[in-house]
Amino acid sequence: MRLLIVYLIIPYLCVSQNLLETRIHDEITIEEIQESFKNNDYTIVELTDYYLSRIESLNLKGPKLNAVITINPDAIKIATELETERLQGKLRGPLHGIPILLKDNINTFDKMPCTAGSRVMRNSYPLRDSPLVIQLRKSGAIIIGKANLSEWANFHSYGSSSGWSGLQGQTKNPYKLDCNPCGSSAGSAVGVSANMSVLAIGTETNGSIVCPSNNNGIVGIKPTVGLISRTGIIPISETHDTAGPMARSVRDAVICLGALTSIDPLDKKTLQANRKIHSDYTPYLKLDGLKGKTIGYYSHPVKEDQRLVPIMEEAIKYFKENGAEIIELDNFITKDVYQASFTVMLYEFNNGINKYLNNLGENSVVKNLSEIIDLTLNDSIEMANNKHEILELALTKGSLKSKEYLDGLKLIEELKETFKGLMDSLELDAIISPTGSPAWKTDIVNGDDFGASSSSLSAITGNPNITLPMGQVEGLPVGLSIFGRAWSEPILIEIAYAFEQGTKKRRTPFFLEK
Repeated sequence: MRLLIVYLIIPYLCVSQNLLETRIHDEITIEEIQESFKNNDYTIVELTDYYLSRIESLNLKGPKLNAVITINPDAIKIATELETERLQGKLRGPLHGIPILLKDNINTFDKMPCTAGSRVMRNSYPLRDSPLVIQLRKSGAIIIGKANLSEWANFHSYGSSSGWSGLQGQTKNPYKLDCNPCGSSAGSAVGVSANMSVLAIGTETNGSIVCPSNNNGIVGIKPTVGLISRTGIIPISETHDTAGPMARSVRDAVICLGALTSIDPLDKKTLQANRKIHSDYTPYLKLDGLKGKTIGYYSHPVKEDQRLVPIMEEAIKYFKENGAEIIELDNFITKDVYQASFTVMLYEFNNGINKYLNNLGENSVVKNLSEIIDLTLNDSIEMANNKHEILELALTKGSLKSKEYLDGLKLIEELKETFKGLMDSLELDAIISPTGSPAWKTDIVNGDDFGASSSSLSAITGNPNITLPMGQVEGLPVGLSIFGRAWSEPILIEIAYAFEQGTKKRRTPFFLEK
């Protein structure tokens, strides 16, 4: 009888798993998952186990995407608790039971370290959740793991390869495995694109959400600096840093965005008097979101990559046919502003990383940036293809009261005023531009070949940017960026959703070797 029971159970489990795989398709959305929970098609535990299995099969096996550094050992336990709550009719929020990956520079108070991809930080365990993580947990999300990233959020070496970290190695692009995923939120983007999670959280200083979203064919929202708390995130720049949601659809990214907008007394950017936020951005998901909009077209990036011209022309045609007016704009970011932004980053990284380490208290594995550099320069893996000279350059920068730093901030403020003045004078609702070129061949030795990029316009001003799939070049995705004034996320969402729903340009990746 015992053998009979075994033979009966094993086929049942196989059938159950097969049924689960047919119900959880590669483009599944939060709404579909929540509907499946209601219909008892599968449980939160089964869904979580599915994604853990998906990570196991795609991360270090199969295509070896190398997108995830750490799996949460308590993921199933958390899923079980959330399933019990669900059955009792207690739903925490719109993300109840939804698996999510976090970029591994975001603090969690659990059994996962927070490393920034650095071998120096591999045993760094924070003392508390970041406010961002607290909000995710309150909304019911399950943090199933920490995603690989460009080490130190790509602020360590000239000529580094995006998506590479000393701790985990090189993340691969799921469309073509020898191509680059961009960074620094490489693992977050790949994890979402390849359906290793429903959502991910990335961070951006300049391009680190939108560029990997572009290269991996997903939606990324880089919000206004101050909309989401940065406390508990390993920093680069107080002026530029922000976290943001990454998803396969605008709706999913928007659902996540609304869960992350609480005020944080420890982050002064969330205390700004002019701060305009919502706890729910889904009312701005409008099919007619292009109608009556006046939109600037920042055309400079297509001059850097002519392959983008026909795709961008097709997008502009769609905008016009659906009620938007398009006004072409010239480039207005000078080299001086780029240099000022980088200078500000150097000063703020030096000060910010030391403050972050100090806040770890007794759990800090290193004392300061100087110690990080010493340990890194004596690590053969870290030094195999990188010199980490940006870390050393940041160490030379001192007080945030220095003239060089304050002059840099002044130039940034001038760009903000120029940007606002341009939008006001032309009565623009938003500006569009190609997010960037398609993915390039990964080159660990020589580093990245970005091609076109439009991220600096929103990154340096601190204003919001939404990128979403716009088309493909030789099988590789490229994105459309939509940016605007500070706190204009509702307008950008209207535009992004209308374009997405009308064009349906997202394509599931296919893991080609070459």
